[in-house]
Amino acid sequence: MQGKVLIANRGEIAIRIMEACKDLGLEYVVIYTDADRDSEHVQRNQCSGPDQNAWRVTSYTDPNDILAVADHTGSTAIHPGYGFFSEDYRFARRVTIRDRPLTFIGPSWEVIRDLGDKINTKRVANKLGIPTIPGTSAPIYNEMEAEEIAQHIFDVQKDENESQPAVLIKAAAGGGGMGIEEVTRIEQFRLVYRQVQNYAKRQFGDGGVLIEQRLRDYNHLEVQLVCSRHDERIHFGSRNCTIQSTGRQKRIEAAPGFHASCFDYDFDADKVLDSVVAYSLKLADYVKYDNVGTWEWIVSRRGNPYLLEVNTRIQVENDVSARISYLHSKHPNLLREQIRLALGEPMGYQQNDVEFRGASIELRIVAENTQRDFAPWIGTITRFDLPHYDWSAVYTHVPNDRPYPIPSEYDPNLALALVWGDDMNQAKERALELIRDSTIEGKDSSGGPIITNLDYLRENLDRLLTF
Repeated sequence: MQGKVLIANRGEIAIRIMEACKDLGLEYVVIYTDADRDSEHVQRNQCSGPDQNAWRVTSYTDPNDILAVADHTGSTAIHPGYGFFSEDYRFARRVTIRDRPLTFIGPSWEVIRDLGDKINTKRVANKLGIPTIPGTSAPIYNEMEAEEIAQHIFDVQKDENESQPAVLIKAAAGGGGMGIEEVTRIEQFRLVYRQVQNYAKRQFGDGGVLIEQRLRDYNHLEVQLVCSRHDERIHFGSRNCTIQSTGRQKRIEAAPGFHASCFDYDFDADKVLDSVVAYSLKLADYVKYDNVGTWEWIVSRRGNPYLLEVNTRIQVENDVSARISYLHSKHPNLLREQIRLALGEPMGYQQNDVEFRGASIELRIVAENTQRDFAPWIGTITRFDLPHYDWSAVYTHVPNDRPYPIPSEYDPNLALALVWGDDMNQAKERALELIRDSTIEGKDSSGGPIITNLDYLRENLDRLLTF
């Protein structure tokens, strides 16, 4: 393959994209901020001289800086990684229609725009008969209409013997958990509705609200899709991301999405997994999805699946799916596939070429105090020693040969540790072994020792895939 990829991201994902480019024979360029100068994604490259391929920018979210580096270095494509510009359709559009167009490594900007709108996604899903969370699929502005919808949702929960019925009132133009309130009795509804509507008008300039059923006892599942610009679409199975921080940040992921060794489900787990995969492919076919993407689902204790959203990017946990998948007897590299397919190559394989077996677990190792609402720990790491086995992989930007000050500007994520085995029990045992054999030392500005979430990860492994 030919071309030069500008990697518009940082940390471990930047390193993984670097390695994927090397595998494909592609040149690459990385960017960094002053705060990230000590990161391995910078130190492994050249920051000066005739072979310079690492360029300083003011911010990872300054499109002008990024495009200036792309032009100066003769880059032909931009890989956004995850976060930052990865799901920004305006950035993707700008990249692809400028005077010197670049390839955006991800879906087309039109797909990012259409699926990035959760209301539109829900509307299309409902049209296709794909289950979504009971509630509205368009903003509601009328109080009486909103109350009628809420009453209907309460009635449905009563018929289903829901022990804690509730509805959520959401600012339609909101995001990131902003403008969401819960109502447990219909008598409360009008007052809370007015509060949310007023908040929405002040914050977002739009008083529209959404009314949805509040789901409590559920698992958070994902379906990994890989698609091409040649109308090819396949899946690489399901994974479970239910164990999360209080801020809804995933901490342990596992594949497949359910496993009989973990819990005695009240439903046919294989049937549910097959259904969410089929629904995900159905929506992908309808919108002509053309790169790597993840369909997020929640599944109730009764086994009812509901489409939550679509992530039009590579996800942090993509390798969890890859480690239970075998393409021509090898684990696929989904980052490599993402780049290759975005550059226009056909897939070259079909669904029946993919075999699923075993189980895998990803541990997100973070410098944080899980006893204090997952508060970030900031300081300097003096020793970072994570083991390597034939059945594990570790992705990190933290060096193990020198001190590393954790930048306070970004989340203190330290590493992703992947393990896999013949079944979920073996994968859990191996995860425990990796945690036990990991050594992370450091001090904060007051001389206090580093705080990580390793104990939390170990203590929560038994919760995997359970209700």
